[in-house]
Amino acid sequence: MKVKDSATVSAPIAETALGAGLWLAAAGVLIYSFTFPATVLALEGLDPYVIGVGRSAAAAVLAALALLSVRARPPRRDQWAGLAVVVAGVIFGFPVLTTLALDRGASSAHSAVVIGLLPAATAVFGVLRAGERPSRAFWLASAAGAACVTGFAVIRGAGRVTAADLLLFAALVAAAAGYAEGGRMARGMPGWRVISWALVLAAPVTVPVTGWLVATTGPDWTGRAVLGFGYVAAFSAYLGFFAWYEGLARAGIARGGQVQLAQPVLTLIWSGILLGEPVDAATALAAVAVLVCVALTQRARVGRAPAAEPGVSP
Repeated sequence: MKVKDSATVSAPIAETALGAGLWLAAAGVLIYSFTFPATVLALEGLDPYVIGVGRSAAAAVLAALALLSVRARPPRRDQWAGLAVVVAGVIFGFPVLTTLALDRGASSAHSAVVIGLLPAATAVFGVLRAGERPSRAFWLASAAGAACVTGFAVIRGAGRVTAADLLLFAALVAAAAGYAEGGRMARGMPGWRVISWALVLAAPVTVPVTGWLVATTGPDWTGRAVLGFGYVAAFSAYLGFFAWYEGLARAGIARGGQVQLAQPVLTLIWSGILLGEPVDAATALAAVAVLVCVALTQRARVGRAPAAEPGVSP
């Protein structure tokens, strides 16, 4: 009886894991693509800081209930530093900075295009923190995608870089760090626990600050504001990470992160449908270019650093 080579057996398994990871990452991107339109709705009645900080405070309640339901063990000592990066990047940095940018006049569509640089930034952090080794073809496809969204942003902004744009650039750096670190941690801890512990660890800050902001800013809880805030709290700040971090862990941070190049296209569509923002020919052309770049990055090779030293069992 012939015995199959282990490499032959493991190849289909690896391809299956990659495919599942990409689908999970795509599910996360779909959830995140509604974030900017939902934030615009929330800004109709709420202070930007209430949204930026309060969404994490509300999500922390869901996270605490989820962790208690499975009696999850606290993170190990060597995981605290990674969780701190997640907290800084995706609990505080990205939500607050993007909300401020939208409050300062950046449209949902414009913000989505600028944040389209996020996959390239995530890939860089994947190299720095997770030891991934993207091929030259991968970097070329990523650079092409970044060039597409940058050129589109410059054209739509008439060559100007506004304060809102600077806030968005800072936000994408914060998010890239938080995404890469969370994806790295999700290789040894389920992705939903990574974001859950990050939210719970930030709760001693987010909960009292949110209470103070609600008491001092006089929020107007209209139906649209409640809908928008409820979405960014339950989905953007929490449930989306279930699929996103797990997808990055399975597909690789660099490759999985490139799926997010499609997010600006989706957000532009939702912005037009939900907010009535125009989608012109230039937007459609940019959408096609971005999708082509996504396809090219998925065909490019991304290597990973060894998970353990030779002879050491995982």
